[in-house]
Amino acid sequence: MKELFELRGELSHRTRVTIELSGLIFLLVAWWLVTFLGKIPPSILPSPARVVASFPELHFDNEVVRHALHSIKLNLLGYTEAVAISLPIGFLVGLLPLFRGLFERPVVALRYLPLSAVLGPFILWFGIGSNMKVQFLALGIIVYLLPTVVQRVDEVNQTYVNTVATLGASKWQLVRTVFIPDVLSRVFEDIRILVAISWTYIIIAEVVNRQEGGIGALIFTVARQSRMDEVFACLAVIIFIGVLQDRAFKLFDRKLFPYKYAVKGRGGE
Repeated sequence: MKELFELRGELSHRTRVTIELSGLIFLLVAWWLVTFLGKIPPSILPSPARVVASFPELHFDNEVVRHALHSIKLNLLGYTEAVAISLPIGFLVGLLPLFRGLFERPVVALRYLPLSAVLGPFILWFGIGSNMKVQFLALGIIVYLLPTVVQRVDEVNQTYVNTVATLGASKWQLVRTVFIPDVLSRVFEDIRILVAISWTYIIIAEVVNRQEGGIGALIFTVARQSRMDEVFACLAVIIFIGVLQDRAFKLFDRKLFPYKYAVKGRGGE
């Protein structure tokens, strides 16, 4: 029991899984208890049983799988574009004083951009189709990822830079052998977190031209029909997709940067 309360302590795999399952069961029981006691009407908070029972109708009548796949495609395209834009610009701003002087303050200021407010201009610029939604989701990641890349460049240990420079490395060799590997190994974790954030914007993006589909459009539709059980079921689908996506990113992280896990540390699992 002592290990459960150690500051920044490590748990065994078995103990961690047991605690995680216990926490999940506790939340489900608390949810069921609140609905069972009737403190909150089902039209606002449906019971877990009603949410589970709504899945067949959600699947057969509302084609939830098709909607979910459409949203996954939009997210993939959105964060792929965001990474392709943020990495090179972030390296330029972080490495070269000229670009830092020109763009550092605007890049940092991007974090305060209210994304919901730019949906109108995006409709004017890109129309109401999937391309607009991809651009909107990409922007939702860029405003956070771009400043993060610059920050990760700043965090590269100067000792590594000095050591490689002492060996006679050129500027490009410094970038290729020190900055790129070091920054990518850490920014990959940031990308994983920011991709999760992009799911929070999918509702906003897919409300436009709902006929195209998407899990966000489906949530809006069933919410207007006051089907809160199906709304919660859709949210459960998003969480499930997010968990799978998160595990996939962690797997890729281990494959691409195995040296991060050579010595077991926090976050190594």
